[in-house]
Amino acid sequence: MIPAIDILEERISKLIADISGMSGCPAVVRPTADPKFGDYQANGVMGIAKKIKTNPQQLAEKVVEKLDVSDICEKPQIAGPGFINLKLKPEYLAKTLLEINADKTNHLGINKTEKLETVVVDFSGPNIAKQMHVGHLRSTIIGDCICRTLEFLGHKVIRQNHIGDWGTQFGMLVNYMIKLHTTAALDGMHNTGKSDDLKFTDMEDFYRKAKELYDTDDKFAENSRECVVKLQSKDPSMLTYWQRIVNESEKHYQEIYSRLLVTLTDEHIRGESFYNDKLADVVRELKSNELAVESDGAVCVFPEGFKNKEGQPLPLIIQKSDGAFLYATTDLAAIRYRVDELKADKIVYVTDARQSLHFEMVFAVAKMAKWDMKQTSEIRCQKSDNRKQKIELVHVTFGSVLGENNQPLKTRSGENVKLKELLEQAVEQARKVVEEKNPELDGDKKEKIANAVGIGAVKYADYSNNRSSDYIFSFDRMLAMDGNTAPYMQYAYARIKSIERKAQAKDVDIETELADVEQLNLTETSELDLAKHLCRYGEAIESAAADYRPNYLTGYLYELAQKFSAFYTNCPVLKAGPDKRPTRLLLCDLTAKTIRHGLCELLGIDVVEQM
Repeated sequence: MIPAIDILEERISKLIADISGMSGCPAVVRPTADPKFGDYQANGVMGIAKKIKTNPQQLAEKVVEKLDVSDICEKPQIAGPGFINLKLKPEYLAKTLLEINADKTNHLGINKTEKLETVVVDFSGPNIAKQMHVGHLRSTIIGDCICRTLEFLGHKVIRQNHIGDWGTQFGMLVNYMIKLHTTAALDGMHNTGKSDDLKFTDMEDFYRKAKELYDTDDKFAENSRECVVKLQSKDPSMLTYWQRIVNESEKHYQEIYSRLLVTLTDEHIRGESFYNDKLADVVRELKSNELAVESDGAVCVFPEGFKNKEGQPLPLIIQKSDGAFLYATTDLAAIRYRVDELKADKIVYVTDARQSLHFEMVFAVAKMAKWDMKQTSEIRCQKSDNRKQKIELVHVTFGSVLGENNQPLKTRSGENVKLKELLEQAVEQARKVVEEKNPELDGDKKEKIANAVGIGAVKYADYSNNRSSDYIFSFDRMLAMDGNTAPYMQYAYARIKSIERKAQAKDVDIETELADVEQLNLTETSELDLAKHLCRYGEAIESAAADYRPNYLTGYLYELAQKFSAFYTNCPVLKAGPDKRPTRLLLCDLTAKTIRHGLCELLGIDVVEQM
């Protein structure tokens, strides 16, 4: 099923091109800001009229005269200097809703994107031996939503969890582990008798104590530096300790992912350690291509257009004077791997906006080295670019999570709020709301609702904000039963399911009625409003995927819930006559399916059938 907006764009664009004699004439069809002007508006006539030096209104008249959209719209109207207003026909809406109802694939009649791509999405990226905190929330869930949405549209998505599992701090951690293991002073750890069972009970405490020793004990610091050297040379005993630290850390954040319903697993991990043996080659190739030079003992690349505060060229350092590599080196190695080995058409990085300059410079260097070029044949073409195509490098940024004081969310002691504790608190707050609203529910049902609402509230509150902006974290606001919140959306879904339960109690077989329905009766204003919005779900998904903005989805779902509320208030469903009941039951069913799909499949938020 092709969305109406795409059909209109194609037809009007072709007609403008035929009339103007120009190629590349987009109709620029957009939903109207005010429904009284129709449902869509074509705005492209003015731009073309200016190019061919003609009157835009006259050009619009020629377009409307020859435009045939009678299968979709009422007669087009011209407004202002050349806008073309288009209003969908009830017959088209009815036909579209029946097509959606006939789709049994959980795709709600939405087609896959024509141009399918392999998209690598780099997101979450926690640090080993440290608990995930609130600063990891946005990358983790926004990245997950991007993956889910792109996959729904048919793209091949390769998730990459670029964890911080390498570097000088691991000498310190491994040395501390050896110290604890050797002396059996298992403070913060326990040993069940086998060395392989060595576990952390508090990773943050483990890291803090190791750091304290490193800063205060010269002998410990010296041993830690020796551990770094051995680790980098892949000493088996060092790697064994390192792997235990990594494995235990992975268990911690996998629990968080599971609770957040995030689709990251161990198979998606590509930590810094994975690229360790590829870093020297990055430096070697940049130097051999005369893109990297030595500056004050370090190896640097100076991409064009980047200046420091003094106006001097700004370097991207890829190797320090002591021979150590940096984050930039690893990121460049990752680009090469993702292009050459994963065959990416596009690489999307989901990180804090404060990393914008870093990625701008990394992308610039990758383009200088032509590492953003993908082989279009299995035969590697060393001296020619005619078998290569450019891949797209995208940095999806986001703002900070703030406390009520408008400052970054912290504990009273000034530490980052642990993500695990934040989610537990959200569920506890939701549990109180459930107890207050529905004390008669059994314990298991209350617990299920509290988890769905609490976790969903945290995620939805983040999604519903423009990702580029900071937002204030407030349990009261995100758990509110009104407004654009998860509880409001979950209640809207539960409300429709209650209609189904009432129908069953009255021996109304909804499934049979909807399976047999062949025509719809859309006459009431609120019926038409709801029908139009249901038909636009595909447009919302495409927009959210194109701009990597989950708030386009939450905005659509919130408006859908509002339109359903208006419909349900004005249009009796179960008490409707035989000419109306199938239509209204179908509107209820498709609304529930769309809300469920948007929340569960794209946003990773649970729904419940009773609240």
